[in-house]
Amino acid sequence: MVHDEFIYEDCIAYFSMEIGLQNEIHTYSGGLGILAGDMLRSAAELELPLVGITLVSRAGYLYQEIGDQGQQMEHEDYWKPEDWSQSLEAKIAVTIESRKVWVKGWLYLMEGLFENRKLPVILLDTDLDDNNDEDRKITHYLYGGDNTYRLKQEIVLGIGGVRMLRALGFNVRKYHLNEGHSALLTLELLRDHIYPEDEIKWEKMRYDIPAVRDLCVFTAHTPEKAGQDEFSYELFQKTLGDFIDMEILKSLAGEDSVNMTQLALNLSEYVNGVAKSHAETSRELYPGYHIRSVTNGVHPCTWTHESFAELYDKYMKGWRHEPELLVRADQIPDEAIWEAHMDSKKELISIVKKMVKVDMDKNIPILGFARRMTSYKRADIIFSDIDRLKSIADEWPFQLVFAGKAHPKDDEGKGIIKTIHNYIDDLSSDIRIAYLPNYNMDMALSIVSGVDIWLNTPLPPREASGTSGMKAAFNGVPNLSILDGWWIEGCIEGVTGWAIGDEDSDPDNDYESLYRKLEQTVLPMYHNDRASWISVMKGIISKNAPFFNSHRMMRRYGIEAYLF
Repeated sequence: MVHDEFIYEDCIAYFSMEIGLQNEIHTYSGGLGILAGDMLRSAAELELPLVGITLVSRAGYLYQEIGDQGQQMEHEDYWKPEDWSQSLEAKIAVTIESRKVWVKGWLYLMEGLFENRKLPVILLDTDLDDNNDEDRKITHYLYGGDNTYRLKQEIVLGIGGVRMLRALGFNVRKYHLNEGHSALLTLELLRDHIYPEDEIKWEKMRYDIPAVRDLCVFTAHTPEKAGQDEFSYELFQKTLGDFIDMEILKSLAGEDSVNMTQLALNLSEYVNGVAKSHAETSRELYPGYHIRSVTNGVHPCTWTHESFAELYDKYMKGWRHEPELLVRADQIPDEAIWEAHMDSKKELISIVKKMVKVDMDKNIPILGFARRMTSYKRADIIFSDIDRLKSIADEWPFQLVFAGKAHPKDDEGKGIIKTIHNYIDDLSSDIRIAYLPNYNMDMALSIVSGVDIWLNTPLPPREASGTSGMKAAFNGVPNLSILDGWWIEGCIEGVTGWAIGDEDSDPDNDYESLYRKLEQTVLPMYHNDRASWISVMKGIISKNAPFFNSHRMMRRYGIEAYLF
């Protein structure tokens, strides 16, 4: 069973479909999972009583291979939970399609930086002899399969997760839903909060909705309805039967379909967006709901290259636990900042050479773009006018490093990857371009610390927050980004980096603004004015890193969401 140290006090149960625990454990696909991992790392270091709940995802998200023509090829990305976690004795069952599906748990211990409190993460697994072949695979593929498969996964995560915590002896005082994937946990809680039959007049009043709301915290991440999980009532009833009164469910999740975001909104007392702008967008999308904002942050030590960590240890001792001390980064000598950056840049150049046989020049600036490859992130916007791009590179040479996976069903995202690879060949005599395959946590640190400029070009307002640029900030890498998500809060023009356009710009003209900033401001400064460039490096460290970190974020959640 779970160690007694984890169940002696009330705790917060943090539910997320994906959690980035470490590079070798393939339980994450992108920003949502990396954020979840950073939250739990900070919770461990701040000694907050959290327990994480996720799926074991034995086959991972996908292992990405890039073909000769730039085509993404996906492979299963298996890992062995027994190599990294402890098997738990408890088993629980959920009913799916009128049969029992058994779920076991694996215990992963998230260690804090200072070897203090270890934080438990429970990985839910249906790959048991008790289950048939189909059910054994429910927890195999992260975001895999069709709607039926996804609903089964969300049953295991939400309903199964609550039952597993009880079986293990956890006393949960709050349930934190990271996005709507785990919203079915609210229905499990409703079934436990029912008024006695003789005290009510109407069947629909049986459930104590206020009591459940008081238990739940919901963090929304998707700033548009099209990106939210929805299931038909026909599928819901086929899969879950009469799990909950249908009239009540429709009043909470929507008349036409089961909308997991709407269900979470209606059954959570505390709801927040992940940046100020995202909260504003969400309030417009869901009028009538009180949606707060807690801007995301990244884990300080995880996303700081060793060369900079050593520098901070020397000049701002204690920054690992109090990243706000990085506000003093301006006291670090310019030469030390530049030397630390060049160490991380040389490391990236070595990785690029080894992986894709592209020779990068340490004296020429590298622009980095490493995100999930999907259309709204517009990774290919820099190629909008090839003649103009060549002209800029001829006067102010620069290099490009890309990385990122497209979802197996995202043909547009795959098309962007192929487009970028075409330009690698077409522009080989003008601009050195590299695309690193199979983007993961280790590669992310190398890229965010090794490039000179961090590029981010989402289509507003579709970037809920974004955290890659925050990681760059801890490594003194200025951002050149669209004013969306967190960058609206983080951008001080010419101090922490530069904006592409403004909040009222026509998105169709963003590429022109990008070219203008590169040609007139960013690249000339890099090539001709190192003192000013290092000043911007210090600016993004001292102005952004002290705020956009997961320690500050978790303190906000602790005070505002968990203690109310």
